[in-house]
Amino acid sequence: MATTQTQPFVSDIKEIRRRAREHLEEGARTTNYEGNVDTTLKLLNDALATEVVCVLRYTFHYVSAVGIQSEAVKAEFGAHAREEQEHEMRLAERINQLGGKPNFNPEGLLSRSASQYVEGSNLVDMIRENLVAERIAVETYRDMIRYFANHDPTTRRLLEDLLSKEEEHANDMHDLLVAHQGKPMLDS
Repeated sequence: MATTQTQPFVSDIKEIRRRAREHLEEGARTTNYEGNVDTTLKLLNDALATEVVCVLRYTFHYVSAVGIQSEAVKAEFGAHAREEQEHEMRLAERINQLGGKPNFNPEGLLSRSASQYVEGSNLVDMIRENLVAERIAVETYRDMIRYFANHDPTTRRLLEDLLSKEEEHANDMHDLLVAHQGKPMLDS
């Protein structure tokens, strides 16, 4: 059964037009933005750092994977590196929309990133480390989505899109780990 609004939608268009002319330097961010801009920018820059680290790790694994069964895994690593780079660009664009500066500075990158840069000593280690990193990204994005809720629906939707892709990546890495090792062992 659908719920019905008891109050009609009312918007004071004259007031909206007046406010739209104020603070033009803030770009897309208007006075009814309910999020904390400083917190949002920090969270998005930390997510950006995480994506950069993921691009670097996947790229290293793409280049370094060797062995008779490595070609299909290399292709997956390469595809994931490109998709993670798309994520970092989308995050950087959102940071810019909110009047912030995307932090691509390599100094302190690992301290800002939720995931780690672990090379792995063989193909299975590489797959395992990427699965761990994807699981970290999934959990981090879920927490951020809950935080933004309705306070910043644009950022929330962006993160929901990224979460969907990170879950797909985690599933891909899980499948590869099972194929190359049998049962995945995340404790080691």
